[in-house]
Amino acid sequence: MGNHEHGAVDHIVPIRVLVGTCLVLLFLTAVTVWVAQLDFNILNIPSMNLLVALAVASLKVFIVVMIFMHLRWDRSFIGFIFVIACMLVFLFIGFALTDTAENEPDIIPGNTPEVQTELDLLKTTPDPAAAHGGAADDHH
Repeated sequence: MGNHEHGAVDHIVPIRVLVGTCLVLLFLTAVTVWVAQLDFNILNIPSMNLLVALAVASLKVFIVVMIFMHLRWDRSFIGFIFVIACMLVFLFIGFALTDTAENEPDIIPGNTPEVQTELDLLKTTPDPAAAHGGAADDHH
């Protein structure tokens, strides 16, 4: 039938590599949280948060795939397929961002005096549920 052993492990990763990988991923998670709190609008780069977050997430995906999914020790063809898949994802995101930039003029601005007037008008309009005493669910 062949010399195939059931349950054989191809590669065993040392514990120090796994712990180091975990520490790097935790550090990159902290970097993601820190970048999310930064305000790049001051530098007139509002989309920088998205770009930095995608870059950090891509780096974390690369680390997980290389170490935890053992791609580092696998055949090069599988790595080639992974690179092609990543390029297709980046292409798709690029097309989606291009479409978003194309439709930006249609977005209704939220911080204008007209919008604030409408919000104030909604706050002063009485709520129909409050007019009935708020006891619509008290009927037994």
